[in-house]
Amino acid sequence: MTFWIVMYAIGAAQAAMLSLALWRRTANPQANRVLAVWLVLIAADLALKAAYLATPGDGLRDAFHVTRLLPFLYVSLFFIYVRALTTGRGFAPADIRHAGGFLGASAWAVWLVWSNGALADGRGWTPVWFDPLQFAWAAAYLLAALVQVHRYRQGQLQRRADADRGSLRWIVLMAVCQLVIWGIAAAHVVLRLPYIDYFLIYGAVAAWVCVVGWCSLAQPPVVALPVDDEMTADIPVPVPADDPRAADVEARLSQLMAHDALYREPALTIAQLARRSGYPGYLVSTVINRRFGGNFWDYVNRHRIESVRACLADPRDARTILDIAYDNGFTSKSTFNASFKRLVGETPSAYRQRRAHPTASDGAEARHTPPD
Repeated sequence: MTFWIVMYAIGAAQAAMLSLALWRRTANPQANRVLAVWLVLIAADLALKAAYLATPGDGLRDAFHVTRLLPFLYVSLFFIYVRALTTGRGFAPADIRHAGGFLGASAWAVWLVWSNGALADGRGWTPVWFDPLQFAWAAAYLLAALVQVHRYRQGQLQRRADADRGSLRWIVLMAVCQLVIWGIAAAHVVLRLPYIDYFLIYGAVAAWVCVVGWCSLAQPPVVALPVDDEMTADIPVPVPADDPRAADVEARLSQLMAHDALYREPALTIAQLARRSGYPGYLVSTVINRRFGGNFWDYVNRHRIESVRACLADPRDARTILDIAYDNGFTSKSTFNASFKRLVGETPSAYRQRRAHPTASDGAEARHTPPD
């Protein structure tokens, strides 16, 4: 028992200190303040559990049991945190609806206190629907948060040439850790396995605080995707397949890439490309998707990779591979390496070494032309 008391106390202290640090953090302020509130609740939860285990008594008993309602809030706050991170929009009054599970379960607990004077000991105070509802609530909000991350990634790839396919990795890690915690809780409720108990669940929560600290303090600033005039102009709308301007747009885009090397601009967005082309954003996006294949990110990075390949194949170019990549518009080593390997089928260093010692089979590749 002493082990759990110490672990909960350490987790509570760390959550409290982390919430203060996140509240003052300038990067992603709206999201980090939601996360700070979440951590304050976890700190109070763990501290109460440590206090109750250290000195169990009637004074803390009911409060100890009421903390079983807090997981309804935890998963809701996780979704709000992800939404704030990806859109820049923090907590709003309308978000009270996300506390519906917590408020409903709290109303049940209040009714029990009013009718019985106190909550019953152990698990007897919760109805049969409590655990299934809590698990369903958690699954729904965890899934909603991951869907939000997926939409954010897709939106970035549609709009920005310097986007990262694997962005928000720490959010996925945080979600996986929560799935582990909820898995332990499900095993405790359904299987009743030895050593899989209530104490282990919150021991995992205390350990999870460490993961939150590592993820949140190491997170880079996230480029949110707010809905404004520029963004809405980029969203594709239905365009007839035989739009008379499509061929002109295709030719203009090819000119901007081939002659103006617009792909070398690291933070190029589809809105900027549309302005340079002289055509509306929705039409440019549609032409890229229909005539060039793939999204905006794929389109620009194909040109970047072709330019990088030409430089790597030139024996007179003594620059490092990363210098060449950055000069051609890439801003991330990992994104460049992943894109190159996906499009070329080998690493940049292997490609350069092979081109330095060409074989007869490389003749056809030497005649390869850049994509339109």
